[in-house]
Amino acid sequence: MAKKTVASLQKKGAKAFTKAVKLVKSNTGSYSFKAEIVPKDKVKEFFGKK
Repeated sequence: MAKKTVASLQKKGAKAFTKAVKLVKSNTGSYSFKAEIVPKDKVKEFFGKK
């Protein structure tokens, strides 16, 4: 999966995007990762929302 994501990010115009990974705690106390490909100017919003 990582190779496919990296390959799609190398296309023309893809430098305006970044892959952001956030650690999320569920109600049961376990942790999981949430990963999204977001525009560079929206990264702070991605980490700011809960």
